[in-house]
Amino acid sequence: MQDPTVITNPVLSQWIDEVRALCEPDQVHVCDGSDAEYRRLCSTLVAAGTFIRLNEAKRPSSFLCRSDPRDVARLEHRTFVCTSSREDAGPTNNWADPASMRVELSRLFKGSMRGRTMYVIPFSMGEPGSDLAMIGVQITDSAYVAVSMKLMAHIGLPVLRALGTREFVRCLHSVGAPLAPGDRDVPWPCNAEHKYIVSFQDDGSIASFGSGYGGNALLGKKCLALRTASLKGRQEGWLAEHMLIMGVEDPTGKTTYVAAAFPSACGKTNFAMLLPPEGFAGWKVKTVGDDIAWIRPDADGRLRAINPETGFFGVAPGTNEKTNPNMMAAIARETIFTNCALTPDGDVWWEGMTEEAPPALVDWRGLDWTPQAGRPAAHPNARFTVSRDRCPSMDPSAAHPAGVPISAFIFGGRLSHTFPLVFEARDWREGIYWAATLGSEATAAAENQAATRRDPFAMLPFCGYNMADYFAHWLSMGDRLVNAPAIFRVNWFRRDEDGAFLWPGFRQNMRVLKWIVQRTERTGGGKATSIGLVPGYDDIDWHGLDYDRQTFDALMRFDPAKLAKELQSHDVLLQSFGQRLPSALSAIRRALLDGVDQTPDQA
Repeated sequence: MQDPTVITNPVLSQWIDEVRALCEPDQVHVCDGSDAEYRRLCSTLVAAGTFIRLNEAKRPSSFLCRSDPRDVARLEHRTFVCTSSREDAGPTNNWADPASMRVELSRLFKGSMRGRTMYVIPFSMGEPGSDLAMIGVQITDSAYVAVSMKLMAHIGLPVLRALGTREFVRCLHSVGAPLAPGDRDVPWPCNAEHKYIVSFQDDGSIASFGSGYGGNALLGKKCLALRTASLKGRQEGWLAEHMLIMGVEDPTGKTTYVAAAFPSACGKTNFAMLLPPEGFAGWKVKTVGDDIAWIRPDADGRLRAINPETGFFGVAPGTNEKTNPNMMAAIARETIFTNCALTPDGDVWWEGMTEEAPPALVDWRGLDWTPQAGRPAAHPNARFTVSRDRCPSMDPSAAHPAGVPISAFIFGGRLSHTFPLVFEARDWREGIYWAATLGSEATAAAENQAATRRDPFAMLPFCGYNMADYFAHWLSMGDRLVNAPAIFRVNWFRRDEDGAFLWPGFRQNMRVLKWIVQRTERTGGGKATSIGLVPGYDDIDWHGLDYDRQTFDALMRFDPAKLAKELQSHDVLLQSFGQRLPSALSAIRRALLDGVDQTPDQA
């Protein structure tokens, strides 16, 4: 659909004209969202050298692309939330004055699409036409973005029909590398000097300049579905969260749905697609989403959640048949791979994919590689993009516009110390406290981060307003619910004194998940401690796994002195919010400290 005159929304037509005049593209292409269009754009990317077509026999209808080495991850230090007041953005966001930022971006976008095609991508996060969906339009000069959005969201003509003449979220993106006549484009264009990812919270618009990496350029994902939607959710009484959604079906056919939040590269996708281990006959995990959840109270005062995405943008390294067989099945075909290594026979490879590395590869930079090279073959943040339709564990309810009922929230990070495998918060408010003070060791998904950092609700990079107000929103949500979900905290990454993991993880996490489901039904046992309810050895289903009581006791034990030190360290985060912090969180912290001080043995 080349002709932009097919746009019947007058506001959209005017905006397209304005952007075309500003960015000066050679041509405009309005995406229709068809499979034929997707194939044409992929072929165009192959011809340009951006995509490498993989071996059709080994990886049908799949492609590999290599990014500029300066453009490989989310750029949190270049991500800005623009509000009229700095305090409304809060201390965890990079704030910028909206008027000044608009002037700067207008200067950068001027002529930025010269020599390129401007793609207009109408997209819907959530089922088009649903009352829970949000419609946006992304204008971009990146065909990579256009084909990736086809996999990650509903796009094209169905969205235009659902939009009608209503308002939409304006999402403007450019790689920031205009072409003069006679210039030859590079396979992965980006702007080496200027990169911005900006959420304007005064009008809900989004702008991204200079980066082509998915987390910075697919604006329906983190920008709209989290930063923009989180503020909209607060204003309207719902939640937009960095959470997976999964259903746990028991042998009787009953399904219990839970939502879980983990920082990037902490096993969130693996958990969402969990394959129960041996000994769990009749149990099944059904995937609703692996990254984003929109959660709303229904008429009965119960929370229901939808996954607004239609695909997965997952971390490749560490993904294999053991850690995530469902994802390996999903990416067997019709997948876009970014910054993976290339095998001699035209397939992809990354660290952790197989027990042994191939003897020779072409690495993510396009250089020859052997196991003796002394550098990774795939980038640590190498990615795959694939439609949810390819995933064998997808729940048929994933596309239901009303969402699924949530019985529990699970929070966890990558921590080698202090916290036990799992505990259930004693009530909603204490659960909010444990989520608000969540900590995790560093991953490769974002640049310029500390080795260990606080990541409240796993939303630190994604909350579109002051997180103190976000905490208050969560606290107040509990008051409006008839049946508030139970809240759990997990830690798959506890290590012993020699640095070895105490818990096998992966498929064995089903044992913890079963206990959580039983707790939501009030059938699971446990022991009360100063931080909440913890399972005993006999409360966990050990069928099919030889796991001794002594190791379990070590996994569950927490030292009161270390826990007290951990609670005291939370003060740095909480004090950063000043007077805006809900007083309830400080009161909960004091009560938890008092409880730890009065309980000498927490085994």
